[in-house]
Amino acid sequence: MILDFPRTQPDHDEEHYEEVSPPAPRRRRTGGAFFVDHGFDLAGAAIAAVSVMVLLDRLTALSGLIGLFLVAYVAFLIVFGVLVSLREDSLAVRDAVMTVFLSSAALIAFAALGNVIIYTVWRGYPALHHLNFFDQDMSRSQPTQASDLAIGGVSHALVGTLWQIGIALVLAVPLGIVCAVYLDQTRSRFAGFVRTVVNAMTAFPSILAGLFIYAFWILTLGFQFSGLAAGLALSIMMLPYIIRTSDLVLRLVPAGLRESSDALGAPRWRTMWHVVLPTARSGLATGVILGAARGIGEASPVLLTAGFTTYMNANPLQGPMVSLPLEALKLVQSGIPGWAERGYATAALLLVVILVLFVIARVIGGFGPGHLSRRQRRRVERVSARTLVRITSSPGRDLAPARRAR
Repeated sequence: MILDFPRTQPDHDEEHYEEVSPPAPRRRRTGGAFFVDHGFDLAGAAIAAVSVMVLLDRLTALSGLIGLFLVAYVAFLIVFGVLVSLREDSLAVRDAVMTVFLSSAALIAFAALGNVIIYTVWRGYPALHHLNFFDQDMSRSQPTQASDLAIGGVSHALVGTLWQIGIALVLAVPLGIVCAVYLDQTRSRFAGFVRTVVNAMTAFPSILAGLFIYAFWILTLGFQFSGLAAGLALSIMMLPYIIRTSDLVLRLVPAGLRESSDALGAPRWRTMWHVVLPTARSGLATGVILGAARGIGEASPVLLTAGFTTYMNANPLQGPMVSLPLEALKLVQSGIPGWAERGYATAALLLVVILVLFVIARVIGGFGPGHLSRRQRRRVERVSARTLVRITSSPGRDLAPARRAR
């Protein structure tokens, strides 16, 4: 007879596992919902900052709007961090404080930019809404007639700017990209020396470029003031920015693309032309934008190399030629109310020209890597169709096994 007694103690050979619930997933923070989640914290910190500003203004000798604002801003960040720490961990507190700090810094930068644009357009609006401002030069506008905004314009400065920037881009863009390709493909000591010189030239004063062209082109070679001389000076200013930006962009191209092209037997120049440069196209366009933005706003090199005139001169090889920044500087410094308004209007027109150049550069540069426009997709399809026809029409090539394999 076998008796079966219940076991009150577990066997030592058996393993017992306790059921442990998985930890709750941490809530994912998104940038769009940040200000919604911390709305009350931001409001409370703002009220505390305003209170600190009022107390400092009333109880202390601290004066000055900028000083009060800085102290209140520091108090705002401290109070906001304390409020967030009541329900979040230290990592979340640091993340929230840095998010607010960077967002406020970006807001201040955009506010300053918007203030400059709005003030410039507001001061120049009395001259901007006259059609003659765009199709006349300043030869007919005399100081005694400065208040009459229906006479005179800046068409000569607009034409001069387009000529000078066009010449500078024609000279600087090919040289800059070729130099960047050289720096990307070469690891010699001379390449390091060239990179050092390029980095030093980014802080090159613009007046020195104008003095160099004035001394070499005008005094030594005997050429006269012209738009070509101004374009040479502006190209010197633009060249280091284009080289440096293009060099950085070419370094960001993945090495796998270069290795894949080399594995297919392509020479180095074909890899650079068909793989590396198309991949970095948008970055190269950004470098051209930075260079053009540096050159188009310079006034001192133009004054030393192209002079100043109030007449229209469409010939960049002969005679003085003024630019938009130089025209704006001269008109604002004149102290005459009518001419000062034209100067601010000229600055507003310069902003529009920069925006147009930016759009053109983005269209030429296209989208980022891997994104093709409709025109680029159609071109790739045409090239693929021609390649297929060339392969299928090659003598001695039998595609039947490949077709059966598919």
